[in-house]
Amino acid sequence: MKRSFYLSAAVILLFVFAAQAQYTPWLYWTFLPKEQMDEIVGEASGEAAWRTVATINAYNRDRLPEEFTGTFFETQYVLDQLKRYGLGSAEIFTYPGGDAWKAIKGALWEVKPIRQKLASYNDMVPMLATGSSPTQATGDLVWVGRGTPEDIRLAKVEGKIVVTEGNISSVHSEACLRQGALGVIAISQGRPDSGPLVIPWSGIGFRGRPPIPGMAPAEQPGAAPPPKPKFGFNLPLREGEFLKKRLLGGETISVDVKIETQSLPYDLENIVCLIPGTDPNSGEIIFSAHLFEGLAKQGANDNISGSAAILEVARTLQTLIADGRLPRPKRSIRFIWGPEFAGIGRWVQANQAIMEKTLCNINMDMVGEWLTKCQAHMCLMRTTYGNPHYINDVVENYYRYVGEGNRERIQNRSSSYPVPRRIVSPFGADEPFYYSIETHYGASDHEVFNDWGLGVPGVMMIAWPDPWYHLSGDLADKSDSTQLKRTAVIGAAAAYTVASADDDLAVRIAAETASNATRRLGHQFMVGLEELNSAKAESLAESFKSARSYLEAALVNEKETLDTILELAADKAKVGAYIVKMKKTVETVAAAHLAALQTHIETVATRLGTKPVVPVLSDLEKKAAKMVPRPTPKVRADGYRGYTKLIEQVPKEEKAKFPYAQLGPGDFMGNTAELQCLINGTHSVLDIKKMLDAQSQRKASLQHIINYIQVLRLAGLVEIKELK
Repeated sequence: MKRSFYLSAAVILLFVFAAQAQYTPWLYWTFLPKEQMDEIVGEASGEAAWRTVATINAYNRDRLPEEFTGTFFETQYVLDQLKRYGLGSAEIFTYPGGDAWKAIKGALWEVKPIRQKLASYNDMVPMLATGSSPTQATGDLVWVGRGTPEDIRLAKVEGKIVVTEGNISSVHSEACLRQGALGVIAISQGRPDSGPLVIPWSGIGFRGRPPIPGMAPAEQPGAAPPPKPKFGFNLPLREGEFLKKRLLGGETISVDVKIETQSLPYDLENIVCLIPGTDPNSGEIIFSAHLFEGLAKQGANDNISGSAAILEVARTLQTLIADGRLPRPKRSIRFIWGPEFAGIGRWVQANQAIMEKTLCNINMDMVGEWLTKCQAHMCLMRTTYGNPHYINDVVENYYRYVGEGNRERIQNRSSSYPVPRRIVSPFGADEPFYYSIETHYGASDHEVFNDWGLGVPGVMMIAWPDPWYHLSGDLADKSDSTQLKRTAVIGAAAAYTVASADDDLAVRIAAETASNATRRLGHQFMVGLEELNSAKAESLAESFKSARSYLEAALVNEKETLDTILELAADKAKVGAYIVKMKKTVETVAAAHLAALQTHIETVATRLGTKPVVPVLSDLEKKAAKMVPRPTPKVRADGYRGYTKLIEQVPKEEKAKFPYAQLGPGDFMGNTAELQCLINGTHSVLDIKKMLDAQSQRKASLQHIINYIQVLRLAGLVEIKELK
């Protein structure tokens, strides 16, 4: 009777909380009061942000030589704007960057059978592939199709210039560096929707092949220093098709190539400014956006739009606080612009004291896209289970407010406000805000903050897809001032919420986080149901174990997320007691889902003609459940990625005893990143596997997880407690 009562109560709670996840036609809420939201919405200017995008990246710009001896154009522009907006704390921090490739000129002319220009750096900067060497040569063209090694071998390319529809870098490595071609001309690999006139921002260099079994390391390809690159040109599809048809028709075409380049030393430039809070010891929120992706390649959406958006957030909040329209918040809000990973990573590494008091990060990358033109959604990429934090739910609150309030609802069609919370720029698109709340994805500067050596939870705001991503067509005409305004509103409101939060607001954040948690648990419940639905009789036991583990892992994450809210509280006891009750509510909902899984497996077992199964731990799982790894102080001693040198110092023969290739999929930073962050001194190794599997398409190997943790132990980064 008692068990049935609790399960019934849990189901009721589930529906009550889940109902709050969707806006009703007449109720739209934010953490901030309406009068403060009105000020933020009114002050944020999409036009100001769009002007930044257009000024910096209205066209593919040749970087001037004097930028290398002074300040880069983008850096100086942002700094000047910050000073103009009254952010007197703004300054530039530089770090050595090495040497950069810089083109002076590059031209490709056909000389036989006719004389005509085919490509020019002066016409379009990305026509000349980054990394091309100074060249003065004449040669015949040869068609190599997609540019596979066999295509290139059959074409007999030595002493010729190859023309390909394949990847310029791969074809250059094979044709030029291995088979003696003079250079490569690539016909655009733009995306299907990008049009016939765009070309990729691309570079050439040496791409090594996989090791050849049985060959000594010194004899392997790529064992010696990589050979010097030759040259590459990119042609748009429209022009490339003419050349392709002529070559396939048997025409002999000779071209003349003249390229001048230089190598110039450069600095990694970061601009940093601060809106100080009333209590400098109470923590900070940091906005980040990369202002550079290398030095040759530029992009309006990627990522001048993110840089413009956080610049507008800074202007909006600075103006509102200076005017007294918003009270100065308790916590500080910091902004950083710089080179992706390389620059921002160096700054955080040099400012560990600031990182220790930083609560969270909001990273903006590709946020200015005209959504309907790009057929995109504005996505919020949440933190992983390894970095649980309330910033996910705070930002989601404003995504929902803007998204649900900026579409015409049929229930309101006859009212004065069919679009109930209209946020539109005067010269921007008047269209819905298509948005999506998604699981974690890396590949941008929030990963600097999420790194194991920092542990600062970071989310990313990004619009996706983008047909002009990394292409010459990534220009200001693809950006929309309405989208930029809405992005600035979300960012400013979310940061100000955290910066100004008192105990009452902390309680409201905890309540909404618990509400959202029931929805997320419901999603994992559905994932588990589907795994059971597709199980066979022989795999039913393992599927049931997985289905349960998804919910168990999600529950741990939701409870740990609620715990993070306590950092906002002044009265820790009062707010902490409320959080404990919210955690119990979430536990009750998870228990109801687990009970429902038991009901479902009984039905599935009957359909499969077998008996219901009871999850039983394997010997390895029992071992893993008793192992609790704890990070040592060495993990954060040297900040961002400082721990990696200790892993590299583990002798190869010792590492070889603990192979760890099968850890499940990871982002390009490596598939160990999330595993490391999950090591917190309370998760058992079995918990870690469950939390990895709940976030991944492919299941991780438990033995390989154990092995990697043993390597971390050898590096002095982890201690392992054995439970009895």
